[in-house]
Amino acid sequence: MSPKHSTKSQENLFTKRREPFGFMLWLGVAGSSILFAAIFITYLLKADTSSGNYVSLPDLFWLSTLVILFSSITLHEANLAFVQERFLHYRVFLGSTLILGIIFILLQSNGWIEMADSWVFVKHNTSIGFVYLLTSLHLLHILVGVVYLAMLFRKAVKNRTYVDSFVYSVNPPNRLRIKLITRYWHFVDALWLVVFLFLVVLYH
Repeated sequence: MSPKHSTKSQENLFTKRREPFGFMLWLGVAGSSILFAAIFITYLLKADTSSGNYVSLPDLFWLSTLVILFSSITLHEANLAFVQERFLHYRVFLGSTLILGIIFILLQSNGWIEMADSWVFVKHNTSIGFVYLLTSLHLLHILVGVVYLAMLFRKAVKNRTYVDSFVYSVNPPNRLRIKLITRYWHFVDALWLVVFLFLVVLYH
């Protein structure tokens, strides 16, 4: 291996310029993961497991889980369509992801109402506050993603012609936006699975 090649390899590994927004996203993901892990630990320490009066979570939570999983698939397809310059498919899949995100929010909200109306659930579970805390914090993450998806969808609808869509797609910042929202959305989907499974184990 020549010295020139060795120097180039070292530069790529240690001195390569990092994308700041991508780095910020990973920091946010790490911070959110630590926050939820702390809540999980606190929940386990504070939960009253001696009462034996745990009840099932609302069925709407199960349905919302299917919705959020399907939204990951549609956003993945939107990302592929964008890269492959299939702009009509990109708009369809991106819009579908946005709609599924909104449906998830509505299902979660109705799930909260169902829990609030269940006096047995509230009365016999002193740790009910943690359920609301976990689900509401996750819903906040979803809201952030939905707002960003709405902005991207607005741009996609505005660029209806192939030329406008192509010019938009070859712009590196625009490609980065799609890439980052896809990563973020997959993260919040995985985060909900962890939260949901955590609650299912405790309440079933």
